[in-house]
Amino acid sequence: MLQRLHIDKTTLKELFVIAVPMVVSQGTFAVMIFTDRYFMSQIDPTHMAAALGGGVACFFSFCFFSGLLSYANAMAAQYLGAGESHKCPRVVTQGLIMTLCSLPLLALITYFVAGIFAGMGHDPRQVELERAYYIILMMGIVVTLAKTCISSYFAGIGRTRVVMICDVFGLVVNVPLCYVMVFGKLGFPALGIVGAGISTIVATVMAFLAFVGFYLAREHRQTFKVAASFHLDWGIMRRFLRLGFPSGMELFLNVAAFNLFLLMFQSYGVAEGASAAIVFNWDILSFVPMIGLNIAMISMVGRFVGSGDMQRTNQVVAAGFLMGLAYSALLAVIYISFRFPLVEVFAPPTGDFSAIRELSAFMMVGLSSYAMADAVCLVSGGVLRGAGDTRWLLLASVSLHWLMLVAQYFIILVLELGPRVSWLSFVAMIFALAVVYVLRLRGGVWRDPERLRLVMAE
Repeated sequence: MLQRLHIDKTTLKELFVIAVPMVVSQGTFAVMIFTDRYFMSQIDPTHMAAALGGGVACFFSFCFFSGLLSYANAMAAQYLGAGESHKCPRVVTQGLIMTLCSLPLLALITYFVAGIFAGMGHDPRQVELERAYYIILMMGIVVTLAKTCISSYFAGIGRTRVVMICDVFGLVVNVPLCYVMVFGKLGFPALGIVGAGISTIVATVMAFLAFVGFYLAREHRQTFKVAASFHLDWGIMRRFLRLGFPSGMELFLNVAAFNLFLLMFQSYGVAEGASAAIVFNWDILSFVPMIGLNIAMISMVGRFVGSGDMQRTNQVVAAGFLMGLAYSALLAVIYISFRFPLVEVFAPPTGDFSAIRELSAFMMVGLSSYAMADAVCLVSGGVLRGAGDTRWLLLASVSLHWLMLVAQYFIILVLELGPRVSWLSFVAMIFALAVVYVLRLRGGVWRDPERLRLVMAE
């Protein structure tokens, strides 16, 4: 059982120092997506809905591999805590080997997923735009996965400023390039959604090269013995797959459930699809930076697992809840108080926006209500993932997401109850997930000494 939580100023400061660069880093990802969809909204609602549909389908296609490789964070942190820093860069090597091995499967996934848009009842013009955007993004996916692995490694060893610098660099490249390629400035042709996809790939490549520069820098090479890490290590590979595979499956199945829910929701019509795109754009600006706190929690707890100092986890939990709930409460107030102006940001220059405005404002109320529940999920999940409790997270999270999807099937397609009922059902699922995570955290099974010994075993 967790002991009574109390705020330790030293732990709070340490978490803050690690988390803030990751919040900024994740925020750059949110801004990139937000900017792409904003530029699309300035063309028309169909382009905005296509950016959402194609982007979600892309993430669905590679999210298993992303979830697997992002466990490099916990792995590197655990080895660092155990005093085996020379094993940290070996985690990166194993991750890059897995990335290369995944290419044939990713090509097959791209081929089949590219054909699903036409079968979802979307407007034919939207289908064409979604498919083009999706294929372009998937062309650069190997770099995206390699970047995920190496950035997770730097987060795991506590060098989150490196992650922030590289991701901010990628953002600085992406936003102006996206603008000139989408709207045809500085001699570029107006490529629309195709330009948004190309600019994303270019920015990802540039950010990855920046990571490689830090990774191969002399101080880092010497400290972590990088030169001796470029080989297959079956012990680390097996451990990576054993602990990371559930994380990958959890992300894949949850994104699949969310993607199918979103596609069903968009079948209500273009206005409903555009409303979902607007609300999830604002959701990204709250949820994605919170993932930075989640990553910091994984890193700190992972180090304590490696060092065997599990008493410090109570301090990390308390600090994490304080930071997460304070941030999400502020956003909740902003979302509910300024929901109409926030929706109006995405109003196109011409056309009737009234139906989209009303539904989006209603959905923003739901967003403000579950923002703090999201924070609880991310803080609790970070602790459990850092402690290697990935199988339980897989079972609990996937079960609730797919129960929600079954409910959505009946609400949207069978009973035809309307978009507001569908949205309320989605909000209820977030609250249920938060309750289940807190119960697991309080139970203390995840910190059993024998279980933690097995987590560290290769």
